[in-house]
Amino acid sequence: MDIYVGNLHYKVEEDMLKEIFEEYGEVSKVKIVTDNVTRKSKGFGFVTMTDDAKAKQAVEELNEGELMGRKIIVNQARPKTDKPEGERRSFNNRRSN
Repeated sequence: MDIYVGNLHYKVEEDMLKEIFEEYGEVSKVKIVTDNVTRKSKGFGFVTMTDDAKAKQAVEELNEGELMGRKIIVNQARPKTDKPEGERRSFNNRRSN
């Protein structure tokens, strides 16, 4: 199961997340999302656990818990979907007067 972890302190590292989630079961992947230019954390990431039951337990117990002074958000990751063209923010269509 893929798990979303949000509101992370910018100093949280992937090894830290892995260690926390491994208390619930096997972790196969951890990824903290970073800015492409600065390489700094964007404050969220994803954890993949091999056992869905243990992953659900981790979500229930870790959601709204505190990590490095911040209340983290933990839930099952939703698949990324493409928004219809009308819902995308576009700055290219604006005209300068």
